[in-house]
Amino acid sequence: MSIRTPLRPLARVLSARSKGENPDAIERENLRLRHEEMRDSSRLRAEGRLLVLGLCFVSAFVVVGLKMGQVSATVPEEPRAEASGTPILAQRADIVDRNGRILATNRVTNSLYAQPQEMIDPVHAAQELVRIFPDLDQDRLIRDFTGKRKFLWIKKKIAPEQQQAVHDIGEPGLLFGPREERLYPNGKLAAHILGGTKFGREGVMSAEIVGQSGIEKARDSYLSDPSNGDKPLQLSIDLTVQSTVREVLYGGMRMLDAKGAAAVMMDAQTGEIIAMVSLPDFDPNSRPTFAGQKDGENPRFNRAVQGVYELGSTFKIFAAAQAMEIGIATPDTLIEAKPPFRWGKYTIGEFEGHNYGPMLSLNDMIVKSSNVATAHVAQQIGVERQQSFLKSLGFFEATPVELSEAPSGKPLLPPHWSELSTLTIGFGHGLSASPLHLATAYASVLNGGTRVEPTLIKRTGFTPKGPRVVREEVSIAARSMLRQVVSNPAGTASFAEVPGYHVGGKTGTANKPKPTGGYYDDRNINTFASIFPAENPKYVLIVTMDEASDTSGPKPRRTAGWTAVPVAAEVIRRTAPLMGMRPEIETGAQAALTLTASR
Repeated sequence: MSIRTPLRPLARVLSARSKGENPDAIERENLRLRHEEMRDSSRLRAEGRLLVLGLCFVSAFVVVGLKMGQVSATVPEEPRAEASGTPILAQRADIVDRNGRILATNRVTNSLYAQPQEMIDPVHAAQELVRIFPDLDQDRLIRDFTGKRKFLWIKKKIAPEQQQAVHDIGEPGLLFGPREERLYPNGKLAAHILGGTKFGREGVMSAEIVGQSGIEKARDSYLSDPSNGDKPLQLSIDLTVQSTVREVLYGGMRMLDAKGAAAVMMDAQTGEIIAMVSLPDFDPNSRPTFAGQKDGENPRFNRAVQGVYELGSTFKIFAAAQAMEIGIATPDTLIEAKPPFRWGKYTIGEFEGHNYGPMLSLNDMIVKSSNVATAHVAQQIGVERQQSFLKSLGFFEATPVELSEAPSGKPLLPPHWSELSTLTIGFGHGLSASPLHLATAYASVLNGGTRVEPTLIKRTGFTPKGPRVVREEVSIAARSMLRQVVSNPAGTASFAEVPGYHVGGKTGTANKPKPTGGYYDDRNINTFASIFPAENPKYVLIVTMDEASDTSGPKPRRTAGWTAVPVAAEVIRRTAPLMGMRPEIETGAQAALTLTASR
């Protein structure tokens, strides 16, 4: 065994030996110092860890305290389920009238849904829900609540008082989802114009509102565009005038026992619709379905736009205007009027067997409403020229008004437009059109002779004139004729006289066609097409009544002169001042001129 001998002694050992010190003692001291250093290092590490842990506890207490303070400062809310996916935008632009008054807006409401797995007492919940919502089926609710379903809608929208009642049940499995709904603060007023909305895409936390009918559907892209949320859609209608027209029309319909009625008031120069009413109507806030009813009986059916009728003698002014326009007659031209007018095997006579003599002037043809004289004029005009003129007035197409129902109101034209069709269409039979068609045509012929397009959107700025349909002098002559229909005691619309407002117009009484062919003798569509003031028309008013009858006399009177005319006169009397029209007092010279013209 060999012993390892260092080459040279360690420096410290040699130094210690040189000084007479013990090397083992020195080594023990070095070992002690190293142990102390290790203990100090361990102590410092432990102190650091305790400091970090203390800071973590302090931070946690601070966060919890702040959260508790935040919770205590917030308003308590019902628990809501979280929905994943893209949020559904429900904001929809308001609709206002021409003066900025609200017609349609939004309000926040809630939906009601259930999560059966979270319910404590599903049977009691079902019983209480049926008490709040009587239309719910209790047995079905119990089956759904106790079955395997994890989610079900109960109500897509509920009123605030219903929400509170559900909240009072205290059932954690009944939850509410926020959403917007469309609100029509005026109820039935302008219902057919506004139409209504429905929910499109639906989520727990929101639902999309989409147009279902009326202008809500026709202008859905604008109304649903989020960038237009603060830019309301401004309509041409005047809410006050709309309310007055509806009130008068509704009263007239009830008094005359009519099945329905419609009215259109239009600006004769711009085509803006100031009021449009169809009765019976509905409340767009609830929008019932009326399933199974025919169009004419369904309150959602818009008689002013979708209803196409033979409008009777209101068409005679078109024959007179065209005759003057093409130069075959003047107001004083004498027209053969001796009844009957025979065309092949067909005979045209006068209403109720009247005989207006062998000849009538074109002017008196309108004032006395002669079928025979109008048939002679229409015969001279001819098929092609009549078609072209009526087409220029819009009677060949549906009106372009901004309603989703407008395309369904296309006029009914003869399948074969013969000369006989031309004769009967001359006095308003054989072609069916809507009251809005008639309003548009009257405005176009009588506003100076330029075509207008009907619109429910308020026009701003300069409105250019449309294409000319008749010369201005023809328009003036036609207005004079219509004024005499009212002012002349022999006219058919003497009840339309409104002091101060110089009304002009033409009556139309048309028997309703039978589904099997022919016409009813005791069922009429009565129409009065009017302008005011007649000398320079600002407005056109069309009033149409379905099967109206005046029973104030010894026997029922079903003509427009006894039904539609008095209603229209009351509308004008009440709405003209609302539209800023001051009554005019007819001077002696004007009265003499009117009397001379009527002769």
